[in-house]
Amino acid sequence: MERTSEQIRMDEKQDILYRIKTGLLMMRRLSILIIVFTFVAVDLNAQDDNEYKMEIGGGLGLVSYEGDFNGNITKDAQPMASIIARRIINPRMALKMNVTFGKLKGSSKDVDTYYADYKDNPIDFNKSLVDVGVGYEYNFWPYGTGNEYRGAHKLTPYITLGLGVTSVSGDGNSAFTANIPLGAGVKYKVAPRVNIALEWAVHFSFSDKLDGVEDPYGIKSTGIFKNKDCYSMLQLMLTYDIMSKCKTCNKDDD
Repeated sequence: MERTSEQIRMDEKQDILYRIKTGLLMMRRLSILIIVFTFVAVDLNAQDDNEYKMEIGGGLGLVSYEGDFNGNITKDAQPMASIIARRIINPRMALKMNVTFGKLKGSSKDVDTYYADYKDNPIDFNKSLVDVGVGYEYNFWPYGTGNEYRGAHKLTPYITLGLGVTSVSGDGNSAFTANIPLGAGVKYKVAPRVNIALEWAVHFSFSDKLDGVEDPYGIKSTGIFKNKDCYSMLQLMLTYDIMSKCKTCNKDDD
């Protein structure tokens, strides 16, 4: 039985209506999916936008004695470990508190400077070191994640300056003095709450007895750091953000 032209037109209209309904249904489902994914993305971004007041963690590295019997920052480097807490002031500034344990090792053998008193009896020392300090850190770029619209960077170099105390003991004598650490490093945010940093700092002490010998030159000197011992630290630090401050959106003053 042949179909009439009117029946063909009706079938075509029904097919068009079916296609329109199918398209609208697909658009509706797609819209629902877009809305769901949008809310999920906003929620994840909001979580990443959290700002934190503190970081806690630790560090491992090397400590080197620099003084009368050594001017090489890599010679006799000894292992060290530190406990770290960092108070975040803002994306560019922080205060770092540390307690560090390590060793100071050195010798008067094979040094360029001639010491008459120790020619036949060279000095060898291997002492325990404890360093407690507070340092101010300045980031070259705003540091963090989730604030890219405000210029935040996951990676930033920084400089540090602080004040600390040094305790050295062993080989039958000890020394206790203040020190001023001066250094530089680079930070990288591995995850929204995980940070790593590589830092090198020289700790200028107020004492000439970290190696157990005071003024081996036998010449009186003046000046705050003249003829004083110091030590440098190269360490890799890992910290974790704690104490949520606020969400960066509309709460910058919290």
